[in-house]
Amino acid sequence: MSGRSETEIVRVTDFATVARTWREIEAQAGPLPLFRRWTWVGCLAEERFDDPWLVTAAEGGRLCGAALFNRRRGTLWLGESGDPVRDSPFVEHNGPILAAGAGAAVVEALFAAAWRVPGVVRLRLSGVTEALGLKAGGVTGETLVRPLYWVDLAAVRRADDALAHVSANTRAQLRRAWRAFEGESVRLERLSGETGLDELIAAHQAWWRARGQPGAFASPFMRRFHHALLARGEATGEVRLRLLRAPDGRPAAWLHLLCSGGHVAAYQSAIALDEDLRRLKPGLVAHLLAIGEAAAEGAATYDFLAGEARYKRSLSTHSGSLLWTERVRPWSLAHLLARARRGFRAILTARLGRPARAVDAG
Repeated sequence: MSGRSETEIVRVTDFATVARTWREIEAQAGPLPLFRRWTWVGCLAEERFDDPWLVTAAEGGRLCGAALFNRRRGTLWLGESGDPVRDSPFVEHNGPILAAGAGAAVVEALFAAAWRVPGVVRLRLSGVTEALGLKAGGVTGETLVRPLYWVDLAAVRRADDALAHVSANTRAQLRRAWRAFEGESVRLERLSGETGLDELIAAHQAWWRARGQPGAFASPFMRRFHHALLARGEATGEVRLRLLRAPDGRPAAWLHLLCSGGHVAAYQSAIALDEDLRRLKPGLVAHLLAIGEAAAEGAATYDFLAGEARYKRSLSTHSGSLLWTERVRPWSLAHLLARARRGFRAILTARLGRPARAVDAG
């Protein structure tokens, strides 16, 4: 695509219209992670977005891009509400949806239009690439960087071995665990429906509460969101639940996978509390089996999503990062405050030797 993009800003009053627009662009798009498909974006949208705005771009009368925002206290949130409870379904690989061939100019036009929403002084972009953040306009405010790890499944297929890329130490651990789960006979079991999801959630919550943490599904809204997402995406294969059983039949590990466009995201997981099962490393075995399953299906990427964890480093072939960032108007009060915070962190780092937790403001 080339030429000048014509943009439109609309305060959303009817999500059915937004769904049609989004699906129209989806039909023209290339492979997309589930986080950018309407299956995710539209899930409980009427509840999640209380002041929604849709920005669209067209070239030659043809829709080529769209971004859904929620306005909250002078901030436009891309694909989020701005409320921590309603944003508990953590979004990653976030961004506008683009038709195939739509380039950086379309993205920049969408964000330029977003800045024209009345009363907006900043944009908040969660789980985006650095390149996308820079196309959003404004200057950088607070920004957190989280590591991202993934497996190149083409490399797994070329090697015909899901362990070919891992270190010798990891390979030895996995082979011991593999033998403990009876090697070639072990399989991931498919869970289905609300009962399967409830089982995974209960196991996940039990694991984290035993460690004094609330767990990802502590919020009732989080649980409702994922039940609704399962209803939207289970039949299409976009949402998949998997269970690994121990040789004696006991449930040992669970995986919650989001699958779209060759991208398989390991969204959540759980491990049995039984100490004898944990020693068998069921989480590693479950991921190894899921990697093999995804590779056999022809998927491109098995993504562990953002966040630091030893098992992610051990099993991945590649790493990168995603940003949770705000963009503010140059020399606005928000920009000046961000610069002041940057200065304070620099002083704290110089005096106490503590590393800054955020990227410097522009």
